[in-house]
Amino acid sequence: MTTKLIDHSVPLIRAVVIHPDMGERSSRPAEERLEEAAGLARALDLDVRAEEVVRLRKTTPATLFGTGKVEELASLIRAAEAEAAVIDDDLTPVQQRNLEKEWDCKVIDRTGLILEIFGRRARTKEGRLQVELARLDYEKSRLVRTWTHLERQRGGTGSTGGPGETQIELDRRLIADRIVKLKGELEEVRRTRGLHRKQRKKAPFPAVALVGYTNAGKSTLFNRLTGSEVLAKDLLFATLDTTQRTIRLPQGRPAIIADTVGFISDLPHELVESFRATLEEVGEADLILHVRDIASADTAAQAKDVEDVLKQIEQPDGKPRRILEVWNKTDLLDPETREAIEGQAARSGNAAVAVSAWTGQGIETLRQAITDLIDDDPETELVLQPSQGEALAWLYEHGRVTARDTDDQGRMRLTVRLDPQAMGRFERQFG
Repeated sequence: MTTKLIDHSVPLIRAVVIHPDMGERSSRPAEERLEEAAGLARALDLDVRAEEVVRLRKTTPATLFGTGKVEELASLIRAAEAEAAVIDDDLTPVQQRNLEKEWDCKVIDRTGLILEIFGRRARTKEGRLQVELARLDYEKSRLVRTWTHLERQRGGTGSTGGPGETQIELDRRLIADRIVKLKGELEEVRRTRGLHRKQRKKAPFPAVALVGYTNAGKSTLFNRLTGSEVLAKDLLFATLDTTQRTIRLPQGRPAIIADTVGFISDLPHELVESFRATLEEVGEADLILHVRDIASADTAAQAKDVEDVLKQIEQPDGKPRRILEVWNKTDLLDPETREAIEGQAARSGNAAVAVSAWTGQGIETLRQAITDLIDDDPETELVLQPSQGEALAWLYEHGRVTARDTDDQGRMRLTVRLDPQAMGRFERQFG
């Protein structure tokens, strides 16, 4: 007798992706913007049946598109048997509701799409709090939930409720109350992060933050530098929650490195505000590694989008912002282009390093560049007696021994880099 297995998988939602081309509003080609929007839709496990660029000379307040174009797109949606339409632009609540009525399907704009992806990717309590706050801020002006049919199937994701069914019945008053509560909880998260940063400063390890456009290879590079196994996939926003590890740089210096959330063009302001506590880690970093997908034809525009987000992140008074560009994915370039890119990086004077996080090419050069940029502690000449083995071990653990020589009597002459706090502890402990 054959037992029929029950298929518990949720069927993919059929969707069409539409990019409204406003001409001068974007410096990036419309086709590349459409491809990115389709990638975001696939990251949400949507079955993209059709993709379309719609040229717009002017926008219509009620539906964004003109009447004729709305009808034309309705035919496209019916032909694709689509259950959802993804609009790669921000829609007003009125536009969203009118298009849903005209097309008889769910309509989600760019902000709603990114928020939904973030809702799925968040794993930590802090991440879920941040995403929920951004979602409620986005939805407070909308009378209906954008993805209620998906939310019922998927359910909540944790104690914060996530984008699950428990939030569907929230009216505006409850949303406002919830926003106040979430802001209070995130303020506590921010305070805790501040305390953690103060504790880390007591152990004078420099902080390095990885930033970059989503899918630039930050997590793969993080794994290569630290030996960790953070999720790294060829997928937009594959990882969301910040991860920190300690690494050893050349000459033994320890540093704390953080893998942060990927950026994207037109990153919703709700997310920038909600992730303020997380993004403060970037502002406090001694060095920012800007990871770029150098093999992408869109790499320059992506770099500008990242720089625009970095400008929104507050920098502590008097703290210089040091940025090292990491030109990643050189393994995807043809040999001639790769040689030219590596030569350009080598001539940049520690402004850029060309690497392949996948193969490991250029990683040691990157480690040395990081060391050169953050190792600004003063050099000190020390002489240790042969019996001072404990002091020698302490120096190797807490500083960087850059030169060492032993004379005929066994005395060790050392050149050591120590930050002022560590030097004070050394003098108190060993005289």
